[in-house]
Parts: sequence; structure tokens; C-alpha cells
Amino acid sequence: LKKIFHKIDEDGSGALSFDELESGAKKVGELGQWLRVMDIDHGDLKQLFEIVDGDGSGEVDPEEFVEAMFRMTNTEAKTATK
Repeated sequence: LKKIFHKIDEDGSGALSFDELESGAKKVGELGQWLRVMDIDHGDLKQLFEIVDGDGSGEVDPEEFVEAMFRMTNTEAKTATK
């Protein structure tokens, strides 16, 4: 997940803007795969960004990204089996 984060951090700032997440979803295959697994389409990206941006800063740092993506994939797997 950290590798994916760094691939989509286009300006190398160490934080993701919504534009970087949106662009990364199109350009970075691994992120696209994660989003498909979680059944998140382009229309859901803004909501995903707001969820992942836990501190409301308008940017997502690596810890927020990794923790949220990991938590969401594990939650999805559990709810899908019920």
C-alpha cells in the first residue's frame, strides 16, 4: 500500500490531494485493482477521500491512506460473507 501511495503522490509532497487520488485511480493499476475489489467507482472517489482524510486537512498522509485502505478491505471481506 505504501508503494501505491508513493506512485500516486505526483508532486512528491508526502501527502495526497484529491486530484492525485483521482489521477492515480486512472493511471496506477494497483490502485485501480484495490478500488475494484472494494467496489469503488469514479463517482465514489470523493467520498472515499473524505473518509480516508481522517483529520480533515484536505490531504491524505501515508499513514491515513494505508490504515484506511487496509481497514476497508478487511471490513468489506467480512461484510461480504454475511
